[in-house]
Amino acid sequence: MIRSKFHPQRDAAIGLVAVLLFAWFAWLASRANVPGFDTAGRDAVHAYAHPWLTLVMEAASLAGGGWGLWPVGLLVLGLLARAGRGREGALFAIAVLGANLLNEAMKLFFHRPRPEPWFGYPEPHTYSFPSGHAFVSFCFCLCLAEILIRHGWPLAGKVAVWSAALGCTLTVGFSRVYLGVHYPTDVLGGYAAGIVWTTLIRVARHVWQRRALAKGA
Repeated sequence: MIRSKFHPQRDAAIGLVAVLLFAWFAWLASRANVPGFDTAGRDAVHAYAHPWLTLVMEAASLAGGGWGLWPVGLLVLGLLARAGRGREGALFAIAVLGANLLNEAMKLFFHRPRPEPWFGYPEPHTYSFPSGHAFVSFCFCLCLAEILIRHGWPLAGKVAVWSAALGCTLTVGFSRVYLGVHYPTDVLGGYAAGIVWTTLIRVARHVWQRRALAKGA
């Protein structure tokens, strides 16, 4: 997502689609009444409630929040610095820290009240849109996957790592709807914001590399 080969037309198309999707989800979240899509989505997810699944979702939600991501993130930065991959560590830090800051700013801007949680889960004190768990975990997991994958890996290994990264962030997002602390549009908006943010970092990195090459020429 960040350091892979840059394809201007493809990345511009992905970024544009993500912006449009985020705008649509933001419009739905800004409506006075809860959209039927959100109500139906919450009810559909809640229909699969089960005690063992609730425990799994609580664990996923904890892992996808600050208590889970910050320690792992610091460990990743330390390992990258030790391996002499400071530039990749800087990109990873920018992606994750920037996602956190942008998420908090957007929550204050949209001011969307949270739905009532289920299973006695504590209601967070922040606003609902977009889901920070979805936004930040997307940037964290996808950027970490790209850092781990090496160019010489076989296709099966790359697919396995990308699948694991996507599976983790999707599970985190699903857990927030399952526990009742987010509407589906909050989570989908968080993922759209994650795509936009990582695409912007890719573009900025590409521009910086081109300027550096031009100066060195």
